Amino acid sequence: MWKPNQPGSISPTPTPEPSRPAAPPPSFEPPSRTPAPTGEQATIGKGLFIKGEITGSESLFIDGKVEGSINLPGNRVTVGRNGQVAANISAREIVVLGKVRGNVSATDRVDIRAEGSLSGDVAAARISIEDGAFFKGGIDIRKPEAKAAGQAPAIMETAKSV
Repeated sequence: MWKPNQPGSISPTPTPEPSRPAAPPPSFEPPSRTPAPTGEQATIGKGLFIKGEITGSESLFIDGKVEGSINLPGNRVTVGRNGQVAANISAREIVVLGKVRGNVSATDRVDIRAEGSLSGDVAAARISIEDGAFFKGGIDIRKPEAKAAGQAPAIMETAKSV
């Protein structure tokens, strides 16, 4: 039996560790979120605090703090798990995983996930509130713009024939 404290003992030569392939870089996209249809999306990270008005023409993922107003017509606004937003939000689609204080208006839908919190009024064509989510405010369900525009001429034609 080999004893390391005995004089004259020969220490075993360590076997070199096999080289491991490098791990791929971590993905910046949370797994619970689907990418924006256009593929372009801006991100406000955990360490950022923005105060003011945000406007633009691409989708936005917020994991930091935002105060003011967010206006991204035709795009998606996602408030991540670490996101804290004190702003009125206007977009095509709004997904809440963090905390939002303010009124939200979506031309398509508002989705409040289980860990999300929304305090404010909602105006949207569709709304989804998962079990465990917090919501305090009013809800105004609006008809989708495409259907409303399609129905308007039919109503006017009926009025003309009467």
